[in-house]
Amino acid sequence: MRKLSFLLLLLFPVLAFSQKNKPDRKMQQALQDIVSRFNGTAGVYVQHLKTGAWAAIHADTIFPTASIVKVPLLVGLFNKIDKGELGYHQSLIYRDSAKYGGSGLMQFFKDSAATEVSVLAALMMSYSDNTTSLWNQRLAGGGVEVNRLMEQYGLKDTRVNSRTPGREDIWKIYGWGQTTPREMATLLIKIRRGEIISQDASERMYRLMCRGYYDETALSQIPPYVQAAHKTGSVNDSRSELVMVNAPHGDYVFYVGTKNNKDQRWEPDNEAIEMIRTISAYLWKHFEPRSKWTPRFRKDKF
Repeated sequence: MRKLSFLLLLLFPVLAFSQKNKPDRKMQQALQDIVSRFNGTAGVYVQHLKTGAWAAIHADTIFPTASIVKVPLLVGLFNKIDKGELGYHQSLIYRDSAKYGGSGLMQFFKDSAATEVSVLAALMMSYSDNTTSLWNQRLAGGGVEVNRLMEQYGLKDTRVNSRTPGREDIWKIYGWGQTTPREMATLLIKIRRGEIISQDASERMYRLMCRGYYDETALSQIPPYVQAAHKTGSVNDSRSELVMVNAPHGDYVFYVGTKNNKDQRWEPDNEAIEMIRTISAYLWKHFEPRSKWTPRFRKDKF
């Protein structure tokens, strides 16, 4: 009996590792059912940081990042700050020549307006500001240097394509940036754990990611009093989202990537947006089954 107990004690770490590296079958099947109804190509990666439970659907397939590329750009910016080549509160002057349309606020600043690096970082992450994002890309040393950082952290497919020498052809396929669901989720996990640049830099980046304006997709399906770091990315044929939920029973991260979307409408009930909401709602209930909170998001109000 003692020999059997001793043998089981020796085998327990191996068995635990084996179980941890198997997908959560219930979650895997539920997500597969949701994704199978989507008219396009979708990929999902989910991981519960405390238990190790995970699920993956096309998790290693490359998807366009659209504005989610701003997470690697943030890492590149903080790399320069950490090295002392930039100051977080370093003063800058906005010029009209930097204006870029689309989302964001800085395009409406007056020429010669005073600003600073921290404002650029905050606008990029909170309002997905395109003008500040391109400015941050330059401050970070350009796409080549940001891509070198991604490779350093073991991310082989997460790359900045736009305005990056040598990536002109792949830019035509994926646009500004590219990633896989597993890799982008992994990057956020590393930030959460203080493993990107430094503990202080990771914590500041995480704070910035918890102040997003675009909260009507995945975030609409979790309680408003639960903190979540996130970033959305949207172009006509691709809508994606990265989320880390600081849930009561442990953090969980998920990335939903889409491409080749049939529904390209810019409406609240866009099919990809609805799928992301459905996945987010399912994951909240899966990881927090005792929660009595239910989503109240309405497309025609609030």
